[in-house]
Amino acid sequence: MTEHHGWTPGETAAKDPHSDPDHDRPWWQGAVFYQIYPRSFQDTPVQEWSAERRAAFRLSYPSRELDDAGGDGVGDLDGIRRRLPHLAGLGVDAIWLSPFFRSPMADFGYDVSDHCDVDPLFGTLGQFDRLVAEAHEHGLRVIIDFVPNHTSVAHPWFADARSSRHARHRDWYIWRDPVRPPGPDGDPGPPPNNWTATFVDGPAWTWDASTGQWYLHLFLPDQPDLNWENPEVIEAMHRVMRFWLDRDVDGFRVDVIHGLGKDPALPDDPPELVGIPHSALNDDPRTHPIIRDLRRLVDSFPGDRVIVGEVFLLSTALVAPYYGEGDELHLAFNFPPLYAPWEADAWRTRIDRTAAELDPRGAWPTWVLSNHDNARHRTRYGGGADRARAAALLLLGLRGTPFVYAGEELGLSDAVVPPQRAVDPGGRDGCRAPIPWEPGPSHGWASDEPWLPWPPEADGADAATQEDDPGSFLQLYRHSLSVRRGSPALRLGAFRWLASPPGVLLWERTHRGERTVVAVNFTDDPADLSGHLHGDWRVAVASDSPARPGTRFAGTLGPVAALWLQPA
Repeated sequence: MTEHHGWTPGETAAKDPHSDPDHDRPWWQGAVFYQIYPRSFQDTPVQEWSAERRAAFRLSYPSRELDDAGGDGVGDLDGIRRRLPHLAGLGVDAIWLSPFFRSPMADFGYDVSDHCDVDPLFGTLGQFDRLVAEAHEHGLRVIIDFVPNHTSVAHPWFADARSSRHARHRDWYIWRDPVRPPGPDGDPGPPPNNWTATFVDGPAWTWDASTGQWYLHLFLPDQPDLNWENPEVIEAMHRVMRFWLDRDVDGFRVDVIHGLGKDPALPDDPPELVGIPHSALNDDPRTHPIIRDLRRLVDSFPGDRVIVGEVFLLSTALVAPYYGEGDELHLAFNFPPLYAPWEADAWRTRIDRTAAELDPRGAWPTWVLSNHDNARHRTRYGGGADRARAAALLLLGLRGTPFVYAGEELGLSDAVVPPQRAVDPGGRDGCRAPIPWEPGPSHGWASDEPWLPWPPEADGADAATQEDDPGSFLQLYRHSLSVRRGSPALRLGAFRWLASPPGVLLWERTHRGERTVVAVNFTDDPADLSGHLHGDWRVAVASDSPARPGTRFAGTLGPVAALWLQPA
C-alpha cells in the first residue's frame, strides 16, 4: 500500500504550503464528497470477472446462475473503477462507498457478516485495492462505510454468541432475561423494554428460545447490536478500522454512530415517544469516549484521514456535541436541513440553527440533499427540474462540506418500483435506482435488467447524452464545481446574510478579499435584487441558463432559480 505522507488527493489548494495561506486547513473542509451506492452505480460483464471472484460467488450464491453474455445486474467495484474518469471530470474531491462487505443482504450490506472482506457480488479485496489506487491517481480520496453498531446474525461472532450462554462471544451482544419465566407454551412474555426497532413494526428485541434470552437489535432482527461496553468488542472493531486504513482508505462514514453507547439499565423510552424507532432517540454520554478513541486511532495514521458520523438525531443541538471539543467526529451529518421543504423561510431557519449550534464549537458543517436512505430531492421538491437545478447552487454555495449523492449530477428522480420488484425492508428502493450512463435499453450496464427499475430520466437524460448538452444537469454541476474549486470564498469563506425580497435567500461568502454572492429564488416569480446589491456584478453560475456565466448581472433573478455572483 502507498502511504500518502501529506499528499492530498483532489487537493484544491496550492501544492506549496508556503504559497498557500490556508495550507493548515484540513482537506475535507474545502472538499465535495460524492456518495456511491455500489449496487446501483455500474456492473461489470461476467465474462470479465476474475476466476477468484467467480469461485467466491458460486460458493456464496450457489442458486444464482451467471450469464457470461451479460452482467448480474448488480453494480460492483470494477464498475465504480471504470467510472472514475466521470467523477474526476465532474470535479468532486472524494468518494464515499456504501457497504460492499460480505453480507446476507437483509439490509443490503448494513448487515455485515465479515467486516474485512468484499462480498463476491461486488468483487474481491484485490479489486478494492485497485479501485483505491486508481482513485488516488485521479486525485480522488476514498472513504468507506464502517458499520460498528451491529452485525449480521450470520456473522461468526453472533453464531457463536447464540450457541450458549457461556459462549466466548456471548457478551459481545446485548442479551436480557425475560421479565417472567416463559409459560408452558414457551411464550417469553413482553420484551425487556418498550424500544421500537427500525424497519419492522415491533420491538427492538428478538427472543432466542435456544438460550432463553432476548437480544437487542435497533434495526432488523437480522442485525443484533454489539455491546460496546465490552473491551473485546472495542478492540475487534478497532482492528477492522486498522485493516481498511492499512489498505489506504482515507477515512470512514460511520453508520449510526450515536447508537454505540447505551445506558446499561436500558430504560423505557418516555410514553410520548413510544413508536418512534429507538435508533432515532438513542443519545447516551457513553458514546462520546468511544468516538474519542476512534478519532485517536484514525488520527494516528498518516494522510489526514477523516471520520464522518451518521448522527441520526433530528435536532442540530443534539448533533453538535458529537464533534466534541475537536476530538470526536471530524464531520457529522446534520439531517434537519435534508428534510426542509422548498421554502425560503424553512431554509433560513435551518441555516441559522446550524450556525448557532456548530460555530461556538468551531465545528465544520455538512450539507446533503439526497442519499441512499431518503427520497431524492428532485422527487421531494415536486419533480421539477428547475428546483433541482437551483438546489445544486444552494447546496454547493453554503459554508461547509457538501455531499452529492450519485445521480444528482444527472438530475435523477426516484424510480417507480412496482410491488413485485420492491426489495428493501425500509421502502427505500426508489432512491437507489441504477445510474443510466448511456442511451439504449441497458443504459451502459452489462445487464438489460438491473436489480431495480431505472429512474424516470433514464431515457434521454443519461450521462452520455448530457455530455453534449450545454444546458444539462451534468454541465451545470461540472461548471459549479469548477467555479467552487477556484473560489476560496466558496470553499472556505465566511457566511453573511444579505437583505433580500420575500421568498429569496441572499448571502455572501468572503475569504481573504474574495467575494461571492449566492442568490436562491424559491418562488415562481422573478425577483428584483437591484436594491439589495451594490456595485457591478457578473454571473459566475446560473441555474436557469448556460449562456449567462460571465455576463453582467442585470438585477433580476429568474423564478425558481439560483445564481452565483462575483464582482465585475
